Amino acid sequence: MIYIHVPFCHRKCTYCAFYSVRSSEFGVRNYVEALLREMEERKGEQAHPIKTVYFGGGTPSILPIDLLARIVEGLRHCFDLSQVEEVTLEANPEDLTPEYLASLRTLGVNRLSVGIQSLDDKVLRLLNRRHTAQQALEAVENAHRAGFDNISVDFIYGIKDPKDFKVFKDMVSHVSVYALTVEPGTALAVQVEQGRVTLPGEEEVVRQYHALHRQLEEAGFRQYEVSNYARPGFESKHNSRYWDRTPYLGLGPGAHSFDGKKRQWNNPDGTVGEETLTEADAYNELLMTSLRTVRGLPAEVVAKGQKEKLQPYLDCSWLVFQDGFYRPTTEGLLHADGMAAALFV
Repeated sequence: MIYIHVPFCHRKCTYCAFYSVRSSEFGVRNYVEALLREMEERKGEQAHPIKTVYFGGGTPSILPIDLLARIVEGLRHCFDLSQVEEVTLEANPEDLTPEYLASLRTLGVNRLSVGIQSLDDKVLRLLNRRHTAQQALEAVENAHRAGFDNISVDFIYGIKDPKDFKVFKDMVSHVSVYALTVEPGTALAVQVEQGRVTLPGEEEVVRQYHALHRQLEEAGFRQYEVSNYARPGFESKHNSRYWDRTPYLGLGPGAHSFDGKKRQWNNPDGTVGEETLTEADAYNELLMTSLRTVRGLPAEVVAKGQKEKLQPYLDCSWLVFQDGFYRPTTEGLLHADGMAAALFV
């Protein structure tokens, strides 16, 4: 699997703490040239056939089609794409014109992840998004008409109750929902500190989580990870492999790679960092990723003497033991990170 980081944004969302830069024609074209060079230098790191490719950001849909085509050509030259099942492109609604969508299909993109975040225009302005709720709906309709049958939409809760997902009818196959977090150094953090923005307390955020869960279940989506819901058969293949700790190659500034034993990352200044995972590191990562999924933690991998630590979570119904797995319940998924941290070795 290959992840390509596209660091450009039209403007910064108030809550975003990820590395991104404002797009410019010069900057974007230089980025593509550097990305192609990195592919050549690292093409031996993923010798086996690639199953998934994911364009993440930033905002990959900022890239003009001619530059996206160069990137896809570079991938085909450097890697075996003969067995690719899923090619995902993250996009903002305002970029998804009928012409752009038709070109994406021609390039082999078969899954879209659309950053909607809210269908409330006031919330969108608070988050500094460029699109309106109407533009978001039109973008999904355009994608559906263009032939995309694998469309994911992102939403944020923890501000106001999201609108009813039934507005998408049957056009959307996957929904990612994230609790708004106030990251240090972001514009939102400053606004909250100065009292210009007041966010709901923990009880209200939990209520919104449960309300969202009910909405999505009633609309035919099933939760398969803390933040992800899908119609049957439309779970994200790429992201699911992260949670299985499948090796992957990350290309572009800020991208991370994992070969099963070592983690490597590109720093925005062009330097590279890396760490070799100890057995304890690998086990702790397995705990963290497994307890974030409805599949859960395989009993066979639980370290000696740790099953007793799981009992309190079974007693309070955050976990159930089923078919050889410790599976988080809907309530338990809210506490997945805390449960994992308590079991770390």
